[in-house]
Amino acid sequence: MARTNERFIVAHKQMLSLCDGMAIGEVLPSENILASKLGVSRTVIRSVLSKLDEQSIIALNGREKLIKRRSKKSDQMELPATLITIEELERRFLDWVLRMDVPPGTALNVAQLSKYFSVAPHTLQEFFSSLSRFGIVVRRPRGGWVLNGFTADYAIELSDFRVVLELNSVRHLVALPQDHAIWARLDVLEQEHLALLERIDKDYHDFSKLDEAFHTAINSVVTNRFIKEFQKIISLIFHYHFQWNKTDERKRNEGAIKEHLIYINALRSRDFKKAEAAALTHLATSKETLLGSLEAHSHTP
Repeated sequence: MARTNERFIVAHKQMLSLCDGMAIGEVLPSENILASKLGVSRTVIRSVLSKLDEQSIIALNGREKLIKRRSKKSDQMELPATLITIEELERRFLDWVLRMDVPPGTALNVAQLSKYFSVAPHTLQEFFSSLSRFGIVVRRPRGGWVLNGFTADYAIELSDFRVVLELNSVRHLVALPQDHAIWARLDVLEQEHLALLERIDKDYHDFSKLDEAFHTAINSVVTNRFIKEFQKIISLIFHYHFQWNKTDERKRNEGAIKEHLIYINALRSRDFKKAEAAALTHLATSKETLLGSLEAHSHTP
């Protein structure tokens, strides 16, 4: 059995804990008992015992397994990194920025972050390179990457283009038949908005993901690769920069939830003018929030 196998590594870790809970000089129970206790096969147990003997944590003498010493941190074996997709990396990166409150100007350590996000360093380099096209990150002259802001003009252009794309999606959405999947999706989103509204005092940070899901659902009714790509940029620019300004984050998110609910009802009316008005109101608020965030952090020209 390969010792890089996940089952082996987990069993090894469990066995270290078991040994540390016993006295030096005490004898471990039989392979059958250990296999039952750890929920693995006897083959795995034998491999683990052999490794512990190699590490001088136990001494194997026939069937006797004598505990020789306590384990150290260096005895632990790390699970191999589980590689993730670019889509999952985007979600984790956004969540890291939001939850860890990463400020603009932060240097991005590829070696550390590749371990944190469970991706190969070259994958992370490619990801940062793709973000650099939009000014989210920039490459430093001497190598490496840094999180970067952008100007008010950039924010205005981005917001205006967002309006063009989303109103096009709204026009398509209100004309869809009642049995289209979008209507059931909007029902679910409405319930998620109402639930978040009830716990807004403690969970207002959760709005970013809900906002992304809401606008992604609206734009999903138009099959267009550019709209799909743009939606990623919305997540990595709008929601990230919204978090810079912490002064009224809870209030802003509560207001945005209520605008979303009005927006959903307007879409259900199948009246494009009504839906357009709700969309324009909400997107204008988003634009003001983004510009306010930039101003609060001196990112205006």
